[in-house]
Amino acid sequence: MLKMLNEEEVAIAAIKQALKALRQRHLAEEGAHAPAITAIARPLIYQGSEWKDKAEKLELELQQCYKAQSRLSEQLVVEVAEGRTAKALIQEKETAVANLEKEVTQLSDELSEFKKNLDEKSKGVELLTSENQELKRQLDEMTMKAKNAEAENKMLIDRWMLQKMQDAERLNEANSLYEDMLEQLKSSSIQQIARQQVDGVVRQCEEGAEFYVESTVPTTCNNRIHAHDGGCASILFEYNSSKLITGGQDRSIKMWDTSTGSLSHTLYGCLGSVLDLTITNDNKTVIAASSSNNLYVWDVSSGRIRHTLTGHTDKVCAVDVSKVSNRHVVSAAYDRTIKAWDLQKGYCTNTIIFPSNCNAVCFSMDGRTICSGHVDGNLRLWDIQTGKLLSEVAAHSLAVTSISLSQNGNTILTSGRDNVHNLFDMRTLEVYGTLRASGNRVASNWSRSCISADDNYVAAGSADGSVHIWSIQKGDIVSTLKEHGSSVLCCAWSGLGKPLATSDKNGVICTWI
Repeated sequence: MLKMLNEEEVAIAAIKQALKALRQRHLAEEGAHAPAITAIARPLIYQGSEWKDKAEKLELELQQCYKAQSRLSEQLVVEVAEGRTAKALIQEKETAVANLEKEVTQLSDELSEFKKNLDEKSKGVELLTSENQELKRQLDEMTMKAKNAEAENKMLIDRWMLQKMQDAERLNEANSLYEDMLEQLKSSSIQQIARQQVDGVVRQCEEGAEFYVESTVPTTCNNRIHAHDGGCASILFEYNSSKLITGGQDRSIKMWDTSTGSLSHTLYGCLGSVLDLTITNDNKTVIAASSSNNLYVWDVSSGRIRHTLTGHTDKVCAVDVSKVSNRHVVSAAYDRTIKAWDLQKGYCTNTIIFPSNCNAVCFSMDGRTICSGHVDGNLRLWDIQTGKLLSEVAAHSLAVTSISLSQNGNTILTSGRDNVHNLFDMRTLEVYGTLRASGNRVASNWSRSCISADDNYVAAGSADGSVHIWSIQKGDIVSTLKEHGSSVLCCAWSGLGKPLATSDKNGVICTWI
């Protein structure tokens, strides 16, 4: 900007110098032409032709000088206007420079403020970094403590398991000693126990006498009990007893006197809904399958949990105990596995993996074969010791919901979501009977049907709340029981021949005689 100002001043000075020189030249020319003008003013007779020519030349030069002066004047006016414009532009630039300087000052102040804030933030970051390092150090210490505690816990568990196995071995020794004493007592006893065999199967009562009873077709509701909140999916009778055991959505196991309908005992400790129940042959141990992925084993006399069997990764929906030994249990869960358990040792002895979820499972009479019913509709037989699949048959077009073994062990009753109940020969796995009814609709994947104690009748509940009774020999319905207000989930027949017990989704239990 200063350079432009200097150039304009130099131009103005040059113009002024040119004008001054022009004036001087003009004055000099006037002085030089004065004699000529004087001569011209004289009479023409005194002048020669040469003076006339010279005068004309001088007049022409004078005109040219005037023209040059006019041009220089016009140029001077233009230069002056341009100078004024440049001056105004210079003023605008000076104003812009002042504004920019003001903005620079403001920006400098803001920069100082930002620098101050940056210093404060940097200090905060340093403080947070130091706190984070301290927390990380504390975390490392806690992690180390947790690892040490985990190692100590594992060591304690190993010691506990060792002690438990030692206790189990001592218990086995005591049981063996007791059995030896019992055998000696029996061999020395004068009394002989009467035996009666039905299809090769001997049935024993609680006192040790073996007997056979005939089941009656139930027609009347003897007791109607609201047993569980949220529904009751599993019921069963004690062996050779009319005492009923039930498990429900309220996570409790209850024992009922069916003659009076009164509650006699309650077992607590289950952490999930009870989906299935079983009881050992001596009626001393109850095992429950739970939606909490665990199995719970109670001692009935004390009401305390003996074992919590863990290992399944999804809800356990079926459980059964061996009919030969009270120590072997089998369970099925929705993790597509069947597990065999040893109750004396309290852990899993074998795991069977299969491609379809299992809804029901039971032991055969020999204690070595497992029957399982699956969501794909197939009935499968397994070797409990090797886990090998022995046989497989398509039992239903939809999921199998229930498996029941007859008292003589020769018949398997299966129920399915296709609303059909099939009777299979255990030895050949051939269907020799199919039971169905127009109003009978299976309510859920865990709806349980049952066979009577004399293997003559089948009972199955329906989604409309009714219970249908079929005669196995005739293959037709002999009775239809209506007392429930919601879907019937489970049926169980007492080994004494009566009563029949049924449960529904509302947690109501009915006993029928």
